[in-house]
Amino acid sequence: MASQASSAVTVVTCKSCNTSVTQQPGTRRTICPNCGNFYDPRAAVDARLRSRRKPPEEKLPELQKNEKEKEKSGGAFQSIANFFHNLGSSKKKSNNDLSDEQSSTSTSLPPISHDSKGRLTVTPQTSEDSGCQSRSSQRNQNSPQKVVYPVRTKTAEVLKSEVEAAHASGNWKEVQDFYATTFDSFLELNAAFKEKEKEKSGGAFQSIANFFHNLGSSKKKSNNDLSDEQSSTSTSLPPISHDSKGRLTVTPQTSEDSGCQSRSSQRNQNSPQKVVYPVRTKTAEVLKSEVEAAHASGNWKEVQDFYATTFDSFLELNAAFKKEPSKEYKTTDDPGLKTELVNTVFDFLLDLPQDIQKIVLKAIINSLLKDKRPHHDGAAKQPHSKDDLRAYLILLQNPQFENVATYVILAHLLRQVAALSDQDHHFMVHWMKVIEEKRFKDVINRLHLFVSCRLFPPKPQDLPPMSKCTWWIPSATKVLALLNAANNVQVPPLVKYTEFYNTTIDHLDVMAEYYAWQNPSTHPGFTFCQYPFILSITAKRTILQRDSEQQMIVMARRSLVAKVQRRQLPDIGMLFMNLNVRRSHLVSDSLNEIARKQHDLKKKLKVTFEGEPGLDMGGLTKEWFLLLIRQIFRPEYGMFTFDKESNVYWFSSAPCDNYQEFNLVGVLMGLAVYNSINLDIRFPLCCYQKLLSPAVVPYNNPSATVGVTPLGVDDLSLTMPGLAKGLKELLEYEGDVEDDFCMTFQVSLTEFGHTRTHSLKPNGEKIPVTNKNRKEYVQLYVDWILNKSIYSQFQAFYHGFHSVCASNALIMLRPEEVEMLVCGSPELNMEDLKKVTTYDGYTASDTTIKVFWELVCSMPKELQKRLLLFTTGSDRIPIGGMSEMQFKITKVDGQNVLPMSHTCFNQLVLPNYKHKKTLKQKLLIAIQNAEGFGIE
Repeated sequence: MASQASSAVTVVTCKSCNTSVTQQPGTRRTICPNCGNFYDPRAAVDARLRSRRKPPEEKLPELQKNEKEKEKSGGAFQSIANFFHNLGSSKKKSNNDLSDEQSSTSTSLPPISHDSKGRLTVTPQTSEDSGCQSRSSQRNQNSPQKVVYPVRTKTAEVLKSEVEAAHASGNWKEVQDFYATTFDSFLELNAAFKEKEKEKSGGAFQSIANFFHNLGSSKKKSNNDLSDEQSSTSTSLPPISHDSKGRLTVTPQTSEDSGCQSRSSQRNQNSPQKVVYPVRTKTAEVLKSEVEAAHASGNWKEVQDFYATTFDSFLELNAAFKKEPSKEYKTTDDPGLKTELVNTVFDFLLDLPQDIQKIVLKAIINSLLKDKRPHHDGAAKQPHSKDDLRAYLILLQNPQFENVATYVILAHLLRQVAALSDQDHHFMVHWMKVIEEKRFKDVINRLHLFVSCRLFPPKPQDLPPMSKCTWWIPSATKVLALLNAANNVQVPPLVKYTEFYNTTIDHLDVMAEYYAWQNPSTHPGFTFCQYPFILSITAKRTILQRDSEQQMIVMARRSLVAKVQRRQLPDIGMLFMNLNVRRSHLVSDSLNEIARKQHDLKKKLKVTFEGEPGLDMGGLTKEWFLLLIRQIFRPEYGMFTFDKESNVYWFSSAPCDNYQEFNLVGVLMGLAVYNSINLDIRFPLCCYQKLLSPAVVPYNNPSATVGVTPLGVDDLSLTMPGLAKGLKELLEYEGDVEDDFCMTFQVSLTEFGHTRTHSLKPNGEKIPVTNKNRKEYVQLYVDWILNKSIYSQFQAFYHGFHSVCASNALIMLRPEEVEMLVCGSPELNMEDLKKVTTYDGYTASDTTIKVFWELVCSMPKELQKRLLLFTTGSDRIPIGGMSEMQFKITKVDGQNVLPMSHTCFNQLVLPNYKHKKTLKQKLLIAIQNAEGFGIE
């Protein structure tokens, strides 16, 4: 204690917290206003002296002596107890009531010591120990009027049994009378809790603790919610000691100190509290009958009560829809829901009266509000119980969320689901698989509508401002990602992957989304490109095309700068990749031109056929692709094998000296995608999976493994169905594989009249195929056919493709989408083409036009493709279908001329034939001889 005196005031400083305060003359501070500690032991003594209205200097030596003696026999607890005892006796009294005897005498408390476990105990005083002071104290106690207490013999055990009996019977009168009487006065409180017998088992503190424990457990509950397991056990308090500054501290107990009681307490804390569910026995059949009866009678009370109760909390949702409430269902295989009841509840919901529907929404709000966990992006992921996950799974299927008026509630539900931990998301993904296909698709459509209405609200006033709900779309997209993952892990998928496309996003600035995704440091936050499954193939094609155009512009600019630096005259040809080829040497010329102009691959492509006057405005390029692909895939070239059953090509595993031609095929595919041209290439889907493994070429690592991906028998069945069928039969064979098949871990393959044998593993020729290792054999066989045997060929093909299409946008593509970008849409619908056709000289109602479309729509698919080839230069259909094509029919005079076309502009020049027979004959001649520029 440091004090500094002045003429008017004194400054005192606390040694515990170093807080300084002033005190007026004639006063003395004893307790620090900042930390609450006494300034020093003398300050505590002064406090008692001031309460007795006596100067502290008169009896300071005697009090300091007493203070030391009390510290020896009881420490700070004894001092504090006496302090508050004297403080209570210092109430304001009249001067006539004050006497020296009353101010000097006080009842001494028994000394406080520590037991063998370090806990504080009260040591009873004997007559010899107490001495004269005890006899004086006894005389002072006998002098006041003796208090007569009412007899109260209630114990903690009796009170527990009475409360449990009241819970069971519902009769609370006896418990009510006890509580009312006990708290009626201080006298009753002492009569109830002041008993010497209880001091042996914990004293008044133990009685009060049990009293308030039962008071907390006596809240009003339904009879079904009560169980004996809910009663908790009390734990022993740790010992209290003094720190270096004289303050009271709690000393942590060790395992030896705490003993069996501490271990029991720890077990009770670690074990989760058992959830007691209300008993709900409603079934789908009972609900159906109740709804039918309500429709007939008009009395909806029973149905309304069921819906209001069921959706009021997550506990009620689980009580109503959980198969067996006693089971926890902690596996990913089964969420433990009564699927039929869930479906029935939601099937009836939209047909119920509006009041009931509003009650359901209010109940859902209450359920969501009861979850107090933070759900913003920066919040820590706190674990949820499996009951919470079940409740979320149920609420996501609510058909009420189709209405825009419910979007605020839906948004908060989606936010909570999106904010779940990764482990909880893992359970949600696997549990979503149990939703029926139709309902699964309905949930997806509702979320798509939610995103679309938030992006382009039909009535903005119906929704909150966008600035206040920027988390809506990210939350919905993250939940869609969970549904997409659930769809992907299911074999076969519940819905087609195109169901996750949101075409509304096509109307956004998708390139801005793409650039933000590519530059997270400058554009942090959510972008749709982070979740590419939601982007339609049209949006992805736009991104890929725009990215290709940007690369073309960059390459053209570099060429222009190089010309200027060399002081050469720029020409228009430098902006394009110009290929000059001969029809008679199409493959060799194309290969040489591409090899010679590797640096121009990312420029716009233009093709010129030698000896032909055609000017390439797009049509000649499409024809060049078509003719080149047809020749390369001919059997005599030996680059690819064709399977008649699957109708697809695959890479030949025959070794060759130069894989440059495989590189050329990859370049052709890349150029086609880069220049937005569709090719007639028939590769199986696993080819495009390998093409995306990895989607971006490893940087500056030419020896990196590429084009290898795990594949199975199902992938082989799309390439070689006959071989895949034999391998499946081997896996399903019930006899002795080793004795009946006599196979080893070897593969024999015949190509071009030569048979080659390959061991699937070291010493494979000595390892027999048995029932135990046949799965390994099949997997190694498939891997050899689709990966290892053609690695060199596919490696050249892979690098050829990515030498042109080196875009990060490929990361967003699925194998099916790459196939569509290369080959176009498989759908051929002439009615869609008719709707987008424009006319020059004709009208849609002219007889010639009506006859033309009648003939075209009745043609077989093969002739329809030939018509497309004749008019557009390609028989492939754009990704968006025929409706995205531009097609024009122009009128020309003459009855003897054949129809003509301008493939660069998708234009058909059709003479105005007078007879249907003439139109059909001339049209067939034209489309069946459509090759080259002009008629040879």
